[in-house]
Amino acid sequence: MNYERPLLSTLRAALSRPTPVVHVLIGPRQVGKTTIARQIQESIGIPSIYATADSPVPLDSAWIETQWRRAVAESAPSGGPVLLILDELQKVRGWSETLKLFWDNRSGGPEIRVLILGSSALLMQEGLTESLAGRLFLHRCTHWGYPECRDAFGWSLEQWLYFGGYPGAASFVDDETSWKRYIADSLIETVLARDVLQMSKVAKPVLLRHLFALAATLPSQCVSYTKMLGQLQDAGNTTTLAHYLKLLESAFLASGLELFSRGVQRKRGSSPKLLLWNNALVNALSTRSMADAIADTIWWGRLVENAVGAHLCNGLPSVEYDITYWREGDYEVDFVVAKGRDIWAIEVKSGRSGKAAGLSRFRTRYPEARALLVGGQGIPLEEFFDRDAASWFVG
Repeated sequence: MNYERPLLSTLRAALSRPTPVVHVLIGPRQVGKTTIARQIQESIGIPSIYATADSPVPLDSAWIETQWRRAVAESAPSGGPVLLILDELQKVRGWSETLKLFWDNRSGGPEIRVLILGSSALLMQEGLTESLAGRLFLHRCTHWGYPECRDAFGWSLEQWLYFGGYPGAASFVDDETSWKRYIADSLIETVLARDVLQMSKVAKPVLLRHLFALAATLPSQCVSYTKMLGQLQDAGNTTTLAHYLKLLESAFLASGLELFSRGVQRKRGSSPKLLLWNNALVNALSTRSMADAIADTIWWGRLVENAVGAHLCNGLPSVEYDITYWREGDYEVDFVVAKGRDIWAIEVKSGRSGKAAGLSRFRTRYPEARALLVGGQGIPLEEFFDRDAASWFVG
């Protein structure tokens, strides 16, 4: 497939000229980070070195030094710039300190332009903020949105809502059984068994898997920690569950959205709203076929609502936006987006009745909030997903 994601041209332009920063490409597994790096390597017009740390054996700082020496040697014949691409760098022990050392000592030597890639938000951001502050520029490679899947694979909106946005799985969609196995074995299992366990010490890896499976069966639903404790074996306590949800979020798998409130303390004690970052993660673990999912209006409504939430999570950087939900008694607002003091209340019209009153009640509580209706008589779903999420929250 020769499809080029829009992010490619942005990154290539940045790396085609002298740059004072390390460029960082971060995002989930199997959304095309390595493909983008390879496409840049092929088209940028300067010598380049590509190396990946995605190894079952932990690597140390000597690996980074080796790759840097390769880049220096590559530059020697012409004295021109060299692009150094380091993939899955977060898996190298002490990577940020080592990279900082070489980056800060490059003056007087060859011009090395650096692009680093990673699929763990937690580990990458820890290293970036601790050692490389002021030396980096972050690019987010998100799950594939509807426009990309439509243009690359010719998918309809319904296909994207069911199959999600993993390009490597697109060739399996004609055989849903094979598609489910591919997503479960090659993607979910890899992330849970390798990536998440490398991020943090996980005392109960089986619980982590069961928590993810529970989230996949309850997309876009609010579930109290008490209820989770009752459904999960050896669940420990609510603190453990909250921590494991954060780990799943840092791997771009699932989030537990908090209750919106101007008071932080109340928010922390709320029941999380479970959200999967890609609908493929829901449907790969479901026994429903695409036809069954569409026929089940309640379930399809959940998938639509989850897709809206995933579109927000993928498209709105957490440093600028806060994504929550709101509930008071029987009144509910599906999503609340806050940016500074600006608030947007989002209602997804997915076929379930009795929800509009929640929006009115919320705006009574927060008169400054702006309303956004998605689906139904509001913004058509195709139009909503066709645009960048941030474009709905301006002005």
